[in-house]
Amino acid sequence: MGKKVTVDVLVDGGKASAGPPLGPMLGPTGVNLYMVVQKINELTKDFAGLKVPVKVTVDEETKEFWVEVGVPPTSALILKELGKEKGSGDTKSNKVGDLKMEQVIKVAKAKMSDLIVKSLKAAVKTVLGTCVSMGVTVEGKDPREVQREIDEGKWDHLLSEE
Repeated sequence: MGKKVTVDVLVDGGKASAGPPLGPMLGPTGVNLYMVVQKINELTKDFAGLKVPVKVTVDEETKEFWVEVGVPPTSALILKELGKEKGSGDTKSNKVGDLKMEQVIKVAKAKMSDLIVKSLKAAVKTVLGTCVSMGVTVEGKDPREVQREIDEGKWDHLLSEE
């Protein structure tokens, strides 16, 4: 095993290129940039339109490389579900969109590994908290009301752990 070089970058999902920031950071390692970019794009294609945290580790001796993909921020995943560019600047009076509970669960499942929670229910409540701060309603209601409904068991049929 030779000396390892690790770079952390944010890339556009499915659209990484050999230009900055990857090229200048990885070029000196002698790794095959084309192959690294191909691998990153393959691993991030499901996050098209989002900034995705990526870690690339290169063994300078063997030129082997490893790519680890993180998960975009919760707010970015919520905006993707809504098809919106940004959240509300005035969350009290301006709501930017409404999510279905299934969409909230989808975001929660995507973020589970990054959140310090023990259950899907807790992850969903965390995502609902982000919805509050972004001016996003859920099932036509204030996300805090949906959090209460979760505590009351109303959504258990969708939140049972597989």
